[in-house]
Amino acid sequence: MPRQTAADFQPEVLKLFDQFVHGLIPRREFLKSAARYAAAGITAEGLLNALSPRFAEAQELAPGDARIQGRYLEIPSPQGYGTLRGYLVGPASARGKLPTVLVVHENRGLNPHIEDIARRLALEGFVAFAPDALFPLGGYPGDEDKARELFPKLDQGKTREDFVTAAAFLKGLPEGNGKVGVTGFCYGGSISNLLATRIPDLAAAVPFYGSQPPVEDVARIKAPLLIHYAENDERINAGWPRYEEALKAAGVKYEAHIYPGTQHGFNNTTTPRYDAQAAQLAWQRTVAFFKTHLKA
Repeated sequence: MPRQTAADFQPEVLKLFDQFVHGLIPRREFLKSAARYAAAGITAEGLLNALSPRFAEAQELAPGDARIQGRYLEIPSPQGYGTLRGYLVGPASARGKLPTVLVVHENRGLNPHIEDIARRLALEGFVAFAPDALFPLGGYPGDEDKARELFPKLDQGKTREDFVTAAAFLKGLPEGNGKVGVTGFCYGGSISNLLATRIPDLAAAVPFYGSQPPVEDVARIKAPLLIHYAENDERINAGWPRYEEALKAAGVKYEAHIYPGTQHGFNNTTTPRYDAQAAQLAWQRTVAFFKTHLKA
């Protein structure tokens, strides 16, 4: 059976799904509203199931791939939740000190897809670290719905400090070259933008469809930015004009791309919102950007 894409779903259903996965409407409301658009033989539950992640099918790089080596570790985070846990992965046959990238997940914690992203960066010659913001609440639970329910229970002030700590950890990593970049997706995109305002020596930031930082904080950004947006993403894109104006006013070096015809989450290989052409182009740009700004 051919893989479904965003084109297989009515735009109203995709908007409802976006609201659901970001906690703006409960599951019950999604099902009730989506039922209006269900075709013959397909229920609202069926629509939700079709739009939900397929981690095993979408995995691009297996954890045991001989070209990489990864492990989970815990580090102190006194300004955050006390202890931070994450997935550290790099190339197996590295020579010399390597550039490092902090990978920030969506609003479901460190799921298999984000671990896959970290492994893909390792294959490109980076040391990648992907923390799990849900660790203080027991960690990613292995279920997207449960993870989504847990996420609002986090103290975001402490969680943000955990990510600041994670960046500092990478900067001091013995096998790293001292240059740290950050990339993130949706929630992780917003954290990428935030860290650019918080960390003066951040070497590069690549937010994917993330909400923008307060415009009054933009002048603090020193890192070059590569910003990816989906065309059909009104909720996130509404903040872009003011952000771009502030970036220009502050003289921040940035490059922004809006990918035609795409949905929020177009880089996520696990759902029908994935757009292969746009995702591949965005990934190529991301890797090239990091290689330019993070190499010693």
